[in-house]
Amino acid sequence: MSDHIPMRVAVVGATGFQGGATARLLAERGHRVRTLSRKPEEDRPKLPGVSVASGDLGRQEDVRQLFQGATHAAVTMPLVYEAEKVMRYAQHIARAARDSKVHRIVYNANTRVPQQTTNVAAFETRRLVETVLRESLADSGVELVVVRPPVYLDNLFSPWNGPALVNEGVLAYPLPADVRTAWISHRDLAQAVCGALTAEGAAGRVFDIGGAQTLTGPELAEAFARGLGRPVRYTALEPHVFEQGLAQILGPRTAAGVAGIYHFMASGAEPGLMAGDGGRAARKLAFTAAAVDEWVTRQPWQMWSGRTAESAETS
Repeated sequence: MSDHIPMRVAVVGATGFQGGATARLLAERGHRVRTLSRKPEEDRPKLPGVSVASGDLGRQEDVRQLFQGATHAAVTMPLVYEAEKVMRYAQHIARAARDSKVHRIVYNANTRVPQQTTNVAAFETRRLVETVLRESLADSGVELVVVRPPVYLDNLFSPWNGPALVNEGVLAYPLPADVRTAWISHRDLAQAVCGALTAEGAAGRVFDIGGAQTLTGPELAEAFARGLGRPVRYTALEPHVFEQGLAQILGPRTAAGVAGIYHFMASGAEPGLMAGDGGRAARKLAFTAAAVDEWVTRQPWQMWSGRTAESAETS
């Protein structure tokens, strides 16, 4: 199906940052988009052109109604790292996809996934979802495409990074300085997902998507310096310090799940996990990621001027 022919897309996770970027881009391109949310209507993010129904991934009937009449689906799982719950969500999605006979599902795994199994819930629950979808959709006629992004630039435009970047020229992040990472924005992730919904020859494949450049920490700081027009230095934050700060925002269980990725990267077990693929995925999925310094220039960094991380988090 051409990108110019309107699709009816069920988007799982559209009220989150990653799924929201996908839903917005699909709506901008003229596709019919709908999603589920457990949040009260007044607490939901603005999603122009997106139909939002009250529902829960834990209820099969809610997921079935989301998929009814859909031609395609884009799936981003919530920040849940309990295997049993994640498996139930994945089973509900797979069953709804089979019943509604959608043409293709694109599953955004939230992260890259190591080749070998680990004890990191953030990796293994995402691997579990992929396995459930692949096995449940086999011989169903529903195509599956998996995209695995590395780390998001948008993480750096945040209350715990923005003030230090703008006011002190410090870019602190829990990745070792020498880890080469293909940083990508939520917007470019959305481009990749939208491309994967229609790309010919993509069915059944896994794409390690990434940004336009693969950068070490100091190289990332140089790109930020060009975008901000001021000196920036990179500081490798200890993963446990990152986890403690994140716990104040997301709670200790979710923070531990997210931080598991960074504890793994700090171990050096698979140093190339977050690196780029030479642009192969971007060419196949027909998307062009912005260079880091270009992305930096587009963000309203002035909002962090004169603020501390603590004041920004509570405002």
